[in-house]
Amino acid sequence: MDFFLRVEYADISLLGGREENQDRVAVAVAEKAALLLVVDGMGGHAHGARAAQVTQQVIVDAFWHTPQPLFDPLGFLHLTLGRAHEAVVKLGVQLPLEQRPRATCALCLIQQRASWWAHVGDSRLYHVRHGALLARSRDHSHVELLLREGLISAEQAQTHPMRNFVECCLGGDPILPDMSLTRRRPLEPDDVLLACTDGLWGPLADTEIATGLGTPGELRAKVQELGARAVQRAASASDNTSAAALRWLGD
Repeated sequence: MDFFLRVEYADISLLGGREENQDRVAVAVAEKAALLLVVDGMGGHAHGARAAQVTQQVIVDAFWHTPQPLFDPLGFLHLTLGRAHEAVVKLGVQLPLEQRPRATCALCLIQQRASWWAHVGDSRLYHVRHGALLARSRDHSHVELLLREGLISAEQAQTHPMRNFVECCLGGDPILPDMSLTRRRPLEPDDVLLACTDGLWGPLADTEIATGLGTPGELRAKVQELGARAVQRAASASDNTSAAALRWLGD
């Protein structure tokens, strides 16, 4: 049985304290499926914005050219991220390895009362229910490993000197990077899903994000408020700040 989507969605992409916005964000909503996507071009490498743009184009085009609802959501996410990686690698094939374009990425597929996740790097996904954090993705980073092993606290992670060190990404080395795929996560009415770059989650606690998204009110206003708060809190150190959110309204 097919379920037609009833959703509310919103996205933002703020410059922050940077000279160029190297983030890209997209929400694609069809009758029976939807896709949330954020991509963070890595500013320490050449052409970060181009890497993010190519990643967005490959993934969104693949979504629109795949029959929906998707028969194999995890297969789609894995193959599409692989194609995006190959496209970003081609951008820098003539450059030394350390100068090649790179990007982190998070995407969420929604269909048939459920969501499926994929991410590479430290762009994140959140699942919020009634103002509480139900789940979030785990970054491919050294600090996330320390946190998972219980060697540092969440508070220490916020200020750790290696908090921006990402262990894998799209682009650079032609070898396919590690990517995290999350199997089917059932949805309940009014659940909120969020994909965001580190410019949003970096200055904000997970509980703050969940509370901000989970209370009644227009989703767009909530996402805009979280983005503005993140930029304001980080002040001159603020990064590009991007997010895509979707509230599933039920059948």
